[in-house]
Amino acid sequence: MSPGQIFLWEFMGTAMLTLLGCGVVANNVLRRSLGHNGGWLLVNFGWGFAVFAGASIAAPSGAHINPAVTLGLAVNGQISWSQVPFYIVAQLLGGILGALLCWAAYKLQFDTHDAPGETLGIFSTGPTVPSAPWNLVTEIIGTFVLVFWIIQNPSAEVGQAGVPEFGNAALGYAAVAFIVIGIGNSLGGPTGYAINPARDLGPRIAYAVLPIRGKGSANWGYSWVPVVGPIAGGVLAGLLALALPAS
Repeated sequence: MSPGQIFLWEFMGTAMLTLLGCGVVANNVLRRSLGHNGGWLLVNFGWGFAVFAGASIAAPSGAHINPAVTLGLAVNGQISWSQVPFYIVAQLLGGILGALLCWAAYKLQFDTHDAPGETLGIFSTGPTVPSAPWNLVTEIIGTFVLVFWIIQNPSAEVGQAGVPEFGNAALGYAAVAFIVIGIGNSLGGPTGYAINPARDLGPRIAYAVLPIRGKGSANWGYSWVPVVGPIAGGVLAGLLALALPAS
């Protein structure tokens, strides 16, 4: 696949991911939205379906839509290192675009929200108990689960009738959505489970430049955690998978 094709599909897939992912949080947070106070499960399921949609669109490029996945696969030898920059730049720019589109969809709700200084969480993650080392550990563990599962995910075996008979891949990208929902429900409480640098940094950049009246800080002091943590988790997953005996 050419660098241009990689860029196109990863850009579009990550934009869809962040549009729907940030959108479900906006629906939950903004007072004048019909989904206001929908709760943690609404957010987790929304992000899971956002991954499903984004990955389905980015299928031609391998549906990484996440620098941690790209780096994990590169460490594991499944993609060329020369392709990595095209994936990551596209993912970051897609994350910015998706966040901008989310704001546009909810512009009137942002304008009438009575706590505009607390809207960063719609776009990016943050810890419930700030502690950079432990917040980093949380993000490493959550991302490791995601990337290790992706690398180890068995391929589907097709039977004589042409029906997939074995392997989570028989579920397509719905299987990845289930994993993301599971990570959110089980490990997302401490930091909001970024598990994707592009999903956090892209929307954080968008938030910093968007004309949201009365908005708060983009919290740049924390912004490195949901970048470094997922990268470390993805690389560790790739290294462990590489060290395991072939099945």
